[in-house]
Amino acid sequence: MSEWWHDDVVAQGKLPLLILFGTFVLTFLVTRAITRLIRAGRGPFRNVTHNGMHVHHSVPGIALLVIGAFVAVGAQTTAVNCVAAALVGVGTSLVLDEFALILHLSDVYWAAEGRTSVEMVSLAAACLGFALVGITPISAATATGTGGVLRFTALGAVVLHYLLVVVAVLKGKYRFALIGCFVPLFAWAAGLHLARPGSWWARHYGPERRARAAARAARFDARWDPLLDRLSDIVAGHPGRAGGRKHRHPPG
Repeated sequence: MSEWWHDDVVAQGKLPLLILFGTFVLTFLVTRAITRLIRAGRGPFRNVTHNGMHVHHSVPGIALLVIGAFVAVGAQTTAVNCVAAALVGVGTSLVLDEFALILHLSDVYWAAEGRTSVEMVSLAAACLGFALVGITPISAATATGTGGVLRFTALGAVVLHYLLVVVAVLKGKYRFALIGCFVPLFAWAAGLHLARPGSWWARHYGPERRARAAARAARFDARWDPLLDRLSDIVAGHPGRAGGRKHRHPPG
């Protein structure tokens, strides 16, 4: 265990990233546990107010995130980097947990629209996890070969990969595009399939192709939305009935 810690974490310079990942995930879980207790009226926790105004936890999150960024810029030692990583991890988690409130400029934390916050936290945690295990968006670009042909082939593959990531964004498949930066298979799948209805790419379809895209998106949502909703309920609690229209997941 000690050898793994030294060789794979400390020696590789991943300790700050590990702290960032750990504090990010732990803060989200603790925050959701506390907010669910407050919602249920159980335990000692209460909403923080100032002069009758509800102070959302994204406010201290922004403060911690800014402080952590400043500390990281001036960091000269690993210890200071670790402190900065902890501040950024906690702050980012608090902010993204209320991402939907910032997006809608309305308190939709327990509304259906609030599910966006959970999805943003999940995507951020996935990206941090990929980076922690050594899979980064530029890892393929840094691959080297002994011959010019191999290097040219690797460069061509990288260019094609990120062109497909851009295509996935234009097709409205934002989750697949983000994960596709780390796992090329997702970018290829999103880039080669029909676009989501309403996306920039779909607006250039003819009537027949647009109808096929709408039917495919409906099948995808019918298959995966219930599963994603159940997972979100388990992690973050069930949204209230008030607060808006029927929930739709960001296209993926």
